[in-house]
Amino acid sequence: MIPWPRSLLWRTVAMLVPLLVLSQFAWFALLSLSEREPRARQIAERVSSAVNLTRAALVGSRPEGRRALLAELNESEGIRVYPGDDTLPDGTLGSGPVIRQVVVELRRRLGDDTIIYDARGGERALWVSFRIDEDLFWLALPPARERRPFPWTWFAWGLLVLLLSIVGAYLIVRRITAPLRAAIPAAAAIGRGELPPPLPESGPREVAALGRAFNEMARDIRSLDQDRQLLLAGISHDLRTPLSRLRLGVEMLPIGGDGGLAAGMVQDIEDMDAIIDQFLAYVREGSGEEAAVETDLDAAVRAVVERYQRRGQPVQARAGPLPRMRLRPLSFQRLLSNLVDNALRHGGGEVEVEAEYAGPSTVRVTVLDRGPGIPATERERMLQPFQRLGSARTDTGSGLGLAIADRIARLHGGRVHLDERDGGGLKVTVELPTR
Repeated sequence: MIPWPRSLLWRTVAMLVPLLVLSQFAWFALLSLSEREPRARQIAERVSSAVNLTRAALVGSRPEGRRALLAELNESEGIRVYPGDDTLPDGTLGSGPVIRQVVVELRRRLGDDTIIYDARGGERALWVSFRIDEDLFWLALPPARERRPFPWTWFAWGLLVLLLSIVGAYLIVRRITAPLRAAIPAAAAIGRGELPPPLPESGPREVAALGRAFNEMARDIRSLDQDRQLLLAGISHDLRTPLSRLRLGVEMLPIGGDGGLAAGMVQDIEDMDAIIDQFLAYVREGSGEEAAVETDLDAAVRAVVERYQRRGQPVQARAGPLPRMRLRPLSFQRLLSNLVDNALRHGGGEVEVEAEYAGPSTVRVTVLDRGPGIPATERERMLQPFQRLGSARTDTGSGLGLAIADRIARLHGGRVHLDERDGGGLKVTVELPTR
């Protein structure tokens, strides 16, 4: 089975080539049909001329010199004349389109009683009957006078035209699909929150309109994203001041007051402050301002895990030798910290962090916990911002932890996957390309 090409360029070429080949065959067929009748008329004219000349020569010659005349015609013209007697074998007439038209034309020129064969006794020749008085004669002409050689010159020119048509079709389609190929990385950059270089707005009217519309769309999306980031950052920043005053006021309450109430209020303020930190982190990661540098991935993973271990939290790391790769170091640390914080908050036990090769060009970082997990139907939704699960994993957070991790992974060309851990719990996998 021949595989069907997946690119628009080669699919279009694959559709055009058979059409061009069929058009060439149709052209050859039309050429054959258009020259069939003139060729049959030309053959009939030559044969009738040979018959009339032979008849005239035989009529005008003396009876005793006819044998010598027939021998001379055979040697010089390749024409053989036989008397119509029973010694000649039976003849046959083919059913080809050319021979049929030749027969019609010869009978029109020589008379309806003319008998014509194209083979006799296994010999290929054009046999035509004629009469002198009451005597019947047969004129046998070589088959080369009835059949035309294959037009190799026309075939070569047709093949050249076909090849030039295929090359021209390829170049035309390639020029048409070039803007589409240029739009693919630009669309991917928009998906990562970046502003790609503008597409060219030149060329045919439709192609220029496509580039212009795409560039306007990219600018509008970027403007909307910047407005959203500015609004979110402004609200988060403005909330910091009253929260700081509240915390200061709570800490200045008399010592003899309700200590439990004060501690709860401080904890609420810290939770709100953490939510604001997540808002600001979401805005910063959306901007993609941090530059990617060569980073030791193994060292980056262990540095994050050791920070939790120093605080006495149950986080363990299993990382093998990993490659140096281009990363945004602070963003990657925030990604891994968000996943570990999420696992500690909802896992209720030890959290494991694994880093390993997942293929020749992919690295996989996995965070595992033993919490209640996330239902399969809700996993895709939980990667969206401000989404929280109405189950055992519900908390007072902002619903941005997994969304920030997914955004950072996409910024690196990777993805975040949520799966069920063997034996219960949640398995969060981050796949990053090494290039």
